[in-house]
Amino acid sequence: MNTGIEDDYIVHAFEHLIKGDILYGLFIDDNLVSLGGYSLYAESYAMLGRVRSDIQYRGKDLATKLMSHIIEEALENEKIQWIGANTQESNFSARRVLEKLGLTPFTMLHGAITKNIEMLKTGAQPWHMIEDLSRKKDWLDQLYIQPRRLFPYECYYVFPATEKLFKDDEINQWHFYENDSQTRCLITKLDRKGYQYLHVVYPWSDFMQQEGLWETISRDYEDLLQQTSDMENDTYIWMDLTKEDAAKLPENHKFKLPSPWILHEIR
Repeated sequence: MNTGIEDDYIVHAFEHLIKGDILYGLFIDDNLVSLGGYSLYAESYAMLGRVRSDIQYRGKDLATKLMSHIIEEALENEKIQWIGANTQESNFSARRVLEKLGLTPFTMLHGAITKNIEMLKTGAQPWHMIEDLSRKKDWLDQLYIQPRRLFPYECYYVFPATEKLFKDDEINQWHFYENDSQTRCLITKLDRKGYQYLHVVYPWSDFMQQEGLWETISRDYEDLLQQTSDMENDTYIWMDLTKEDAAKLPENHKFKLPSPWILHEIR
């Protein structure tokens, strides 16, 4: 299938994808002309994606027809409680397809990445690590589950939080921190999406006023670099920021802010 995409990651990852994702193909005369599917998270969140079409068949709405069929199949799965898709603000063609399929945009986030947060540090002491699992769950319940707030489960993948999204074994692998007054919580976790990331989860907009926050993030990032010294050039800090929050960063910050991702969902 000639997608016209140079060095497409799906070609390299296909053997892995067919083991972990649910993929569908649309065929004409035994020729694969369009590909699509979804990834399943926590057994109940379906994230649509992997959409590709042969350039010879473009303009025939084949990808839309295929994805419509995939959505119907997913809706029949009783375990799936949420169906969504993510695409960048600059990808107008993909956004049109999602809207044709009945998906509604409801949040937009920058996947902000950097290797340098030195200018954001104030010299304050890092926050206190939370070791107790029940305390971690209390924070998740208060901040995300009860208000059904969006939780950045992985880089690129943000979901409305429910109890099903949080497994004890995963929570125990994540680092949780509190400030001295126990009014703020920070979560850091390791993620790999081609590159390696320290994924930073902080749900408040006051990240420039919280002393010790960036020291805590910096310490975890330095620890990660030491653990994976052979991948130092491919290891970053990732933080999900709204456009409004990104505007609060100082003028000479070192974050890269590519076109933000728009999360869509079926309501």
